[in-house]
Amino acid sequence: MLRFAPSPTGDMHIENLRVAIFNYIIAKQEDVNFIVRIEDTDKEKNIEGKDTEILQILEKFALIHDRAGHQSENLHIHQTLAIRLLEEKKAFICTCTQEQLEADREEAKKKNIAYRYSGRCESVGAEELRRLKEEKTPFVIRLKKPEHNIVFHDLIQGERIAVPEEVDSFVILREDSTPTHIFASACDDMISGISLIIREEEHLSDTPGQKYIKELLGYEEETRYAHLPVILNAEGKQMKEDEAGSLKWLFEQGFIPDAIANYLILLGNETPSEIFTLPEAIRWFKLENLSKSPLKFDIDKLRSINRAHLGMMDDKKLSSLFGFADTEIGKLAKLYLEEASTINELESRIKPVFSPKDFESEWGKEMRVLEKIIAEAPMIQTFEEFKNYLMDKSGLEGENFFQPLRLLLTGAEEGPELSEIYPLIKSYILEVAS
Repeated sequence: MLRFAPSPTGDMHIENLRVAIFNYIIAKQEDVNFIVRIEDTDKEKNIEGKDTEILQILEKFALIHDRAGHQSENLHIHQTLAIRLLEEKKAFICTCTQEQLEADREEAKKKNIAYRYSGRCESVGAEELRRLKEEKTPFVIRLKKPEHNIVFHDLIQGERIAVPEEVDSFVILREDSTPTHIFASACDDMISGISLIIREEEHLSDTPGQKYIKELLGYEEETRYAHLPVILNAEGKQMKEDEAGSLKWLFEQGFIPDAIANYLILLGNETPSEIFTLPEAIRWFKLENLSKSPLKFDIDKLRSINRAHLGMMDDKKLSSLFGFADTEIGKLAKLYLEEASTINELESRIKPVFSPKDFESEWGKEMRVLEKIIAEAPMIQTFEEFKNYLMDKSGLEGENFFQPLRLLLTGAEEGPELSEIYPLIKSYILEVAS
């Protein structure tokens, strides 16, 4: 089983989505369940409605899950497992105050060494639990530091070794009896039987601790890991800190799901072609082919891929993006793909075709003449016949004919050939030429 475990604490970004896509692909390849676990244990940071938004985005990308739930639903299980570790003397109660911990950090800083828990409370066991609760003494539960190295193999990053000091005696249950992220995630992965964890590289440091938690709880099933390299913008900053890395922003700019998914799978990967769909990627995708180096986000490459996918879209479906249900309007939109790459850019070309025209322009007089002739003309099938009919009735020719006609039919001074446009708008000609 594979999982996508986002936190409902902000807008979903492309690094989140890349994780979801790869988990979905591998789940399909291995014919196992793909679940979504909303990691909502940090109540102060949760934003109402973000969990629903995450699920809606996954649906947009056709990343269909077998089950979805919230981490907080397992709170009782997390607490029970933490107490079990305490009773088995694999964990201990820590009553250190924030002032004591801060003093320890300052001391480590002065010595220019990494901060590690002092071990001050390591002898406080489960027998003290009732007394501390009755006295209302604040406490947390910490895991006892391992006595051996934690070794694991990452499918992208290679073999990793963490010494006991790196793992340290970390907190698994907070003062309010809620689990820390590292503990809750390890428990949930164990409970769900997650066989492969694909996530962002920033979680690589959590892996030794989570592997150690499962070891102490007696979990013997093998878990594979794959940590995806960070995606950077042109300035070398993480895309999650860049507006352009937000899916909300990309949608607002007119990028479509198929193109975004294509780009994120292509990024830092060996692929048989540059343009492909998600179902096609499922047939050949391999985690081992992914780069382990930081990746650069290229908006121009995404634009190019977006243009290709708009060109591949069903004509009627494409027309629906502009308020139509007509294959001819979809074909009309595709005529503009040489100069447009996004839905927004296409709309800026299509909308003027069906909007009231400006008869106060330089060619307004000629446009009025052509408008009147078109309003009284019969339906004409071909552009050649249409052009000859208008020329004959108006007496206009050359630039005095073609420029006002283009403005009347498209609302723009430049664009695709009118001979290509006319057959696609002739059914709307009275609406267009007005």
